[in-house]
Amino acid sequence: MNIHQSVEPMILNPIRISTDIWHNRYLLGQLVKRDVLLRYRGAMFGVLWIFLSPLLMLTIFAYVFGQVFQARGGIAESALPFWLFLYSGLIVFNIFSETVSRSPASVRGYPSFVKKIIFPVQILPLVPLGAALVHAFFNFLILLAALAWTGNFHAQVLLFPLALIPVILLATGFAWFLGAWGVFIKDMTQIVPVFIQMLMFLSPVFYPVSAVPGMLRPLYQFNPLGHVIEFSRGLVTGQPAAWSVWGVALVISLAVAILGNFFFQHSREEFADVL
Repeated sequence: MNIHQSVEPMILNPIRISTDIWHNRYLLGQLVKRDVLLRYRGAMFGVLWIFLSPLLMLTIFAYVFGQVFQARGGIAESALPFWLFLYSGLIVFNIFSETVSRSPASVRGYPSFVKKIIFPVQILPLVPLGAALVHAFFNFLILLAALAWTGNFHAQVLLFPLALIPVILLATGFAWFLGAWGVFIKDMTQIVPVFIQMLMFLSPVFYPVSAVPGMLRPLYQFNPLGHVIEFSRGLVTGQPAAWSVWGVALVISLAVAILGNFFFQHSREEFADVL
């Protein structure tokens, strides 16, 4: 039997991929912890910035969009202030943005680990995702506090973390793709952030899909990230959850994650030679 024929089904098996990550969860957790702590090392308030940064950002949003521009709710049938409408969308987008922007350097940044035969290199692109989820957790806590303070708290907003599963899978797939490409193409660290900025304006972060001209709206149907943002906002505003939309985004994102892992596993044999 051809070795590749026996290996490929295992690589394309989502259960196998999940089990592999689970077995290396402690090591992944330590790498994420190290990544987060290094980011705030030397800062006056240290890791408190994990909480202070989103709090300051939300305060600025509330002032600029609530007082200066006096922007009203982005969803017509909701009383949700625009600054909370914007913030809830950014929580979703920032998970994808932070993960994907840093993923091209995720493997290249650990050459000593890559050259170790027994090291599970496949978890390295997941380190930026772990750090992004830490920041998202504190963003979510602040969102809950802001919703309660403005009188817009709905019980179904507690399903917000569940709504993030598709975007986590999507970010994971892209992290594996770009983590591998970043080893061979150094320019990826410069190219990817540009595309992330473009994607931010092409996704319903600053506006609802309903504001998009009808002739362009079909293009948004192919953006699973946009579906998750809209679905998450529905939970925040207390609207009926469109689980069918969430399910489509989940299937697409799972496929991207599996293909990303497949590509990474087939490229990893050459990492040590390049680095």
